[in-house]
Amino acid sequence: MSINIFDKRKEDILGKQDKSSKGSWDKKIVPLCERINELKNYYTTSSCSGRILLIRDSVKKTYGLFLKVHHDVLSFESFKEDLVEISKIETKNVVNFKQEPCALHVACRTLEDAQKLVDVARSVGWKKSGIISSSKRFVVEMFGSSKLEFPLLKEGKILAEDIFLREVLSRANINLEKSWEEINLLFEKIKDF
Repeated sequence: MSINIFDKRKEDILGKQDKSSKGSWDKKIVPLCERINELKNYYTTSSCSGRILLIRDSVKKTYGLFLKVHHDVLSFESFKEDLVEISKIETKNVVNFKQEPCALHVACRTLEDAQKLVDVARSVGWKKSGIISSSKRFVVEMFGSSKLEFPLLKEGKILAEDIFLREVLSRANINLEKSWEEINLLFEKIKDF
């Protein structure tokens, strides 16, 4: 890829307003994104520090699927309030519980730069990392290692008892904390790129 084209794309992407539904970076991934964007041969195109969400079950990703999104650990009381609230609204749909790991997409100047980032990411726990290549650019797609997903509401009814919900939420919170650890480990590794 021409150096001028990469630099122009980097400038354009980093100069644009955040198009995510949240509208900003998650605070726990900001230092990592800023560090990557300081590097000459890399820039971030999307990021997430990990999240817990309640989402409508759907094959297509459309507006309004995300019913509740939390980017921090969640208390059982708040979680239960979310469930009760959503159960009153979602009387005809299936709603899934989902805990997603940290995720990051990084454009890279060269294939060698991309492979270097993949190798480092995998070494600190981002096991689902790989290179997406096109004639226009190389992008490294990275995901943390822990996630959960299952149906939790159907036709307005909660499908599990509180004892199960407490255990699932505990594991989801632990997974989020693991994601933040993976973010910090990657930050430490790329400080010397």
